[in-house]
Amino acid sequence: MRFVQITKSNIETEHICYALGAKQYESAVNEKKQWLTERMEEGLVFYRLDERAKVFIEYLPAEMAWIPIEAPNYMYFNCLWVSGRHKNNGYAKQLLKHCKEDAINRGMDGIVHIVGKNKYPFLSDKRFFEHMGFELVDQAEPYFQLAALKWNKQAVVPSFKKQVKTYSDDEGISIYYTVQCPYAVGVLEELRKIAENKSVPFKTFRITTKEEAQNSPTIWTTFGLFYNGEFITHEIISPNKFDKLLTKRLAKE
Repeated sequence: MRFVQITKSNIETEHICYALGAKQYESAVNEKKQWLTERMEEGLVFYRLDERAKVFIEYLPAEMAWIPIEAPNYMYFNCLWVSGRHKNNGYAKQLLKHCKEDAINRGMDGIVHIVGKNKYPFLSDKRFFEHMGFELVDQAEPYFQLAALKWNKQAVVPSFKKQVKTYSDDEGISIYYTVQCPYAVGVLEELRKIAENKSVPFKTFRITTKEEAQNSPTIWTTFGLFYNGEFITHEIISPNKFDKLLTKRLAKE
């Protein structure tokens, strides 16, 4: 099977690997495409299997990444996803190889990516990247780790930014998010209704610029959920799971 690169000239007609049919996700996918188009001006690449499948890598120079890291002259990839029947066919290695070759051709020193201390939804499993030669170079509470692959031994060691704060100032639920994942955008109104039914304050903060993202209180800026100022999860949580989380929290109060 061959791969295809999504560009500004074909993004309107090509799918971007999100099989989302519900109405609330249609606009979210369009917003994602608009975000991708704007980032392509900054060096972003979206490279996928030429099939209607979730098999792709999305990457861009780390200086332009919408996350709080310091990684000058590195490539950062937002997402490497191989799902369903396409697993165990070597596609993840092929996608990662494409990213590495591109980074080398651009004169970069390495690749960097966020992983989890353990297995978590929406975070990459660090074991695969360690197997591919990545080293863990930094960590941030509660469970984020930074993995880097360097081919220039003199290059700086990437790190998480020392953020001004890692909490929310608001009571109840606060969610920081970007349009990088249509799932994150599409689920917000369902979560809002659940919170309102339980009389829990609910606020969302859409991150709209690279600068906001790089100074965000959440490491994984695609989605960060806080309760009474405390970081709870990066997971794009389902309505059912969110309902249970709120019920449990309220029972403790």
